[in-house]
Parts: sequence; C-alpha cells; structure tokens
Amino acid sequence: MPTFTWRDRDGDQHTYTLSKSITTIGADKSNDIVIKEENIKAHQAQVVFDNRDFNIVQTESNGPIWINGKRKKRSRLTHEDYVRFGETELQFSMFTPYTKRSEDEQEQFSLTGLHRLQQFSAELMSCQQFSEILDELLDAVIDLTGAAKGFLVLLEDGTPEIKVARNMHRENVHAAVTALSDSIVARVIETKEPLIVSDAMNDTTFGKAESVINLKLNSVMCVPLLEKGRLMGLIYVGNDSIKGLFAARNLELLNIFAAQASLLVQNALLLDALRSQNQSLTDELSQKRFGEIIGSSSSMLKVFRKVEKVTTTNVSVLINGETGTGKELIAAEIHRRSPRSKGPFITVNCGAVPENLMESEFFGHMRGAFTGAVSTREGKFQAANKGTIFLDEIGEMPLSLQVKLLRVLQEHQVVKIGSTKAEPLDIRIIAATNRNLDEEMQAGRFREDLYYRLNVVSIDLPPLKDRGEDVVLLARYLLHRYAEEYNRPVKGFTPNAVIGMRKYDWPGNVRELENRIKKAVILCDGAMIGIDDIDLNEDVLPKILSLTEAKEKFQREYVIQVLERNNGNRTKTARDLDVDPRTVFRYLEKN
Repeated sequence: MPTFTWRDRDGDQHTYTLSKSITTIGADKSNDIVIKEENIKAHQAQVVFDNRDFNIVQTESNGPIWINGKRKKRSRLTHEDYVRFGETELQFSMFTPYTKRSEDEQEQFSLTGLHRLQQFSAELMSCQQFSEILDELLDAVIDLTGAAKGFLVLLEDGTPEIKVARNMHRENVHAAVTALSDSIVARVIETKEPLIVSDAMNDTTFGKAESVINLKLNSVMCVPLLEKGRLMGLIYVGNDSIKGLFAARNLELLNIFAAQASLLVQNALLLDALRSQNQSLTDELSQKRFGEIIGSSSSMLKVFRKVEKVTTTNVSVLINGETGTGKELIAAEIHRRSPRSKGPFITVNCGAVPENLMESEFFGHMRGAFTGAVSTREGKFQAANKGTIFLDEIGEMPLSLQVKLLRVLQEHQVVKIGSTKAEPLDIRIIAATNRNLDEEMQAGRFREDLYYRLNVVSIDLPPLKDRGEDVVLLARYLLHRYAEEYNRPVKGFTPNAVIGMRKYDWPGNVRELENRIKKAVILCDGAMIGIDDIDLNEDVLPKILSLTEAKEKFQREYVIQVLERNNGNRTKTARDLDVDPRTVFRYLEKN
C-alpha cells in the first residue's frame, strides 16, 4: 500500500498508509496527517485517490506545497516524491516499508502459499475439463495475490499463447491482449526468473511494455512455470490501482505457489493430451470399425463386404482362419445384422466338448437315457431355435456326430437321446475352423457331404501379419482400453515398438496381441510401451543396410515385381525398365 514517511521536530519517525479516497493534511487534530508547526494551516492539503493515481491538492490559498523542491498547487504523486510543508518533509512511497521476516515468519509465509495450493488441488479433483482446471488455477492465483486480473500463458512451439484471462470477480477478460509478446514476458522467458514491476507506469525499463499500456496496469508480477528446468509457461498478474501495487512479499508468495502449480499444470496437460488422443482414437475407430471388429486393411474390407451380403440371407456360412483371428466376432456380427438378431446366438466349441458328451451337448437327452441323466435336458440346437448356432472348430467334430449333424441340416429337426420324437428346428448354422477341410476330407476325417452343406458361403479371415496397419490400430485400441481399465498412465508406443509389431508374424494373431498389450500396460514403468515391454526383441526390427545394399535390394524386388506383372516375359520386362536383358537375368540369379 502507498505510504507517507516523515520525521517530526523531535526526530521521531512516522508512517501513514494511504488507505482512504481522501487523506487530509494540516495542523488541526482532525486531519489524517497532523503537521505540528506554527506556519502550517489548519487544513493545508489533501491527497485524493481517483482509483488510479494519488494527487495532492492545496486546499488553502496561502498554504504552499513543495514537491521535490518546486512549489505547486496540485501534482500527481510518484514513487519516492518528497512533499514539504514548512520544515516538515514527507516521502511518498508506493509500498509499505518492507521489514525482513524472522525464520518463523518466513516459514509461516511459505506455509500460507502451500495451504492455498493444497486447497486448490482439492478443488481440482472436481474439475473434468482442461479449461476448468486452468480457470481454477488462475482464480486461485488472483485470490492469493490480490491482483485485479491475471493471465495464464503456455508456450506452444516456443510461442507464448494466453490460455486463460481472468479478473478478480472470476470472470473471463474478453478484451485481453491476444499475445503478450512484450518486454516483461520476453524477460521471464529469457531468464526463467520471476519479475516484479512495482510501479509500472513510471518504470523506465518496462513502463512502455505492450501489456502495461493496453491493460492500463500500475503494477505487474510475472513468474515462470517450470517442469524439471523446462519452461512450459508463465503466470502474469497485474493491478490497475496504485492502492494495490505489488511488493516483494507478493512476488515471493506467488513464486512459492507457481513452483508447485507447475506440476498441476503439467498433469493437466498430460490429462488433456490423453483425452485428445482417446477422442482421436474413438473418431478413428468409428471410421474403421465394423460392429465389434476393428480393421481397415483391404483384406478385412473384403471380409466386411462379404458379411454384409450374407446377413440378409439364411444360408450356412463357413469361416476359415487361424486361431485368434476373430472368427467368433465375425459370426456374432452376421447374427447381429441378420433378421434373426432378436433370437439367441449360441456358441459351441466342438474341440472343447468330450466326445462321449457331444451328442447330449448338441441335441439334448431324456431323463434316464444314460447313467447320470437325472433329468430331461435340451441341447445347444434346441437353445438356438429361432436364432443362430455357431459351431466353432467344426473340424474337431468326430465322424459319428458329423452324420447326425448332416441329418439335422437336411431335415431341420432333432431328436433327443432316449427319445423317438423329432423336434422341428428353425436355426441358422455358422461354422468355423482353423483346419484345412479339403485336406481333412481327403484324409477321410471330414465328410464331404457335410462340408458342402456347411460351406454354402465361405469367409476367409486373414492372419494378423497380413493385415498391414491394422496391427498398430488394434494395438492402440487395446492400449487405451486396458490403460483405462487398470488405471495406468500409459499413453502410447515407442517408435521401435511400432516397428516391431509391424514386423512380427503374430502366430497367435489378435489374441496374442491382446495378451501382450494387457501385460505391457500392467507392468510398464513409463508412459510409453517399448519393444521389450511387449516381449519382442531387437531381432524383430529390420536389419540396417548400407545405402548400397538398400538400393540393390529395392532394385531386385522391383525387377521381380515388374517381371510378375509381365507374366514372366523377361524381354518385355527389360524393355519396360529400359535396361539390358542381361540386367534382368542378373537380378533373377541373385533371387
């Protein structure tokens, strides 16, 4: 707060804080500042605060005022002006005189800032959006410092950008400077040190700063937000009233607050980045998703088109694919999009049911039909009536049961074990296998007539290694899914991990990828999953070739590609490549 300081005729020092709109000076005891001299008028002068400046005004015509040795009737007071009445000289200061605090006072002062920070941290727990967090932070700073307005600035690619502009009433400052590219901000960015400009309007260095002029500020503080020595932004606060000029203790408290607030801002930035990534991933998946199936490779798009064509029909479908490629997901999607979607979808793993229980599991049994049949029980086929039954790993079904399944497909009815009554069925059959059924038929392990009954339409699912960028797309989806499920701070994959996933053959396909990602999310110590975290070693990464070797490898592969396009015609290939035919032969010999 602004003050007058003076010594009386007895040598005693006095200090008066200018806290009123009008401060009176004179010999009469009713004045705020009493000057005890014979030649001083009863009411000689008054100091008027106009919400911006302090002006001293002569109130009696024969009561002179001397300002810095010059006689004046009216004058605006500036920091360290001397005002003389008779023999008494008063010094005007913008600030209350600073006294060094004791260690106990210093500790209490620091605790005040930390306590406010703790309160602020608790309030942040209820904030959901990044903008809310920054608003709360700046409101806390303004409350802490008593500022009239404040700005939270973050560096984006090295350029300071205002993220929040607020006033003491917790309102946004819509008329804020769009870019604080002035000397005050530049100094803090350069030095990474806090800066205070106590009397900004009269400061020779910063008085003409863009923010001081545009925002009509009388006092400014600016402190850096540092994260492990790296400048990520700054807090800028200002007052437009002389009565609210900042002093060293204000800067000290703000600096204590900013040191801890930097961590909160960093966490808020990470959280916002994670939310943005999640939204981007959600948007991307919505465009590259087919029901519950994720994929955008040409091989998967071909599968999706075939699925769309068979869903409106009632034909049997045979899905071929390696273990872990998602055969059950395709079957479920066919059912979900079909007219039978309101009916049941029953899954049977033919390789997991003991052979002696298969017939009962499939077709049901009557009470007493065999030892242990204590009650009548429906089979999977009856349970799937009016819906779809999915026979997974159909190649594992024994021949004895294949005969009975064929009869069900032909007659559309089933008979329980121990019963003579046929029960009509209205079901669609979708089968899947990871075996080559052509080879199984030749070996006599699978009936040819059943094969053609099941294989009205076949859908071949590609292995994960042949799905291109789907590997990375699926990995990112699984990472975010399990990071959220297990509350882990994992954000993404390192470049080597991405390369490794692209190069690895994934013999277990999507199921293997899912298990490795889940394990990595749980055990990873950092924010990024590395190649070791997904149990892939450096051998998976492509070997680094010399430039000459890489050029030779590309040329050989390109020659072979053109040769295949020309159906093996070497002469035409040489002509298309504008090379001697012997060059084509040379590359073929290396192959």
